[in-house]
Amino acid sequence: MSHDHGHGHGGMSGAVSASSRYLNRMAISLAVLLVFLVLEVVVGLLSDSLALLSDAAHMFTDVLGLGMAMAAILAARRSGGKASRTFGLYRLEVLAALANAALLFGVAGWILYEAVGRFLDPPEVPGLPVMLTAAAGLGANLVAFALLRRGAQESINVRGAYLEVLADTLGSLGVLLSGAVTLAFGWRYADPIVGVAIGLFVLPRTARLAAQALRILVQQAPRGLDVRAIECDLEQLPALTGVHDLHVWTLTSGMEVLTTHICVGDGGEPSVALDQAQQLLAERYGIDHATIQVERPADSQRCEEMSW
Repeated sequence: MSHDHGHGHGGMSGAVSASSRYLNRMAISLAVLLVFLVLEVVVGLLSDSLALLSDAAHMFTDVLGLGMAMAAILAARRSGGKASRTFGLYRLEVLAALANAALLFGVAGWILYEAVGRFLDPPEVPGLPVMLTAAAGLGANLVAFALLRRGAQESINVRGAYLEVLADTLGSLGVLLSGAVTLAFGWRYADPIVGVAIGLFVLPRTARLAAQALRILVQQAPRGLDVRAIECDLEQLPALTGVHDLHVWTLTSGMEVLTTHICVGDGGEPSVALDQAQQLLAERYGIDHATIQVERPADSQRCEEMSW
């Protein structure tokens, strides 16, 4: 039995993930956030402000998340050339996004736990230092927000860091509000209420990020790609007589991978069928990395006998 195999391109070693194009912006964001993280922690401890400490906790996850994301990108870049890493280390970027989600869940849980005691015995929080520190933190978040916004549309890894910065930006606004209320009216509950609001705001967005990362890790079909439609379109190509064992998944953001077996008739030309299939996948579905096995109809019986 003989088969022809075709690949959409020469391999994964030269591929560049969507995240890597934004590495410099991520580095600048990391430096800016790290400076203001130290400021928020110091003032938060001195003023005993839960709202400011919760904002600092979110900023800490920003810093840690950006650091993990950048480390994953660099590791993926340098993973080529190893015979044992046939797909490189691009999945590290997805693992970093999942780790970011876990961090955000943990921070939100800590804030909600800490707020219970604050509601029972709210401390006196000085409004002015909290407001000034939150304003500085807001400026840092806005810089990072602007740097990461475009990359978040292309990369799940950048999106994880972006969501943390977004939550922290809104958190800084909330801390400003609580500081203003405390300064104007001396109402002690403003601080824990804002702290809880920050914790609750991030939970649904974190859940979506985690779900997206898990979808990639369990190798589900990419969102927005109809596997049945791809199979039907391939079956309608004139050089093909059948399609089976079609699998499509995401390696990391912007890297979709497909494998399939296609059948040609006894008088058909395998190279023609292969060219038609690769062209359709690239032009209609944007899938450039496709591994295609060309078979005669009689050869497909072996595939049907497989148990998975």
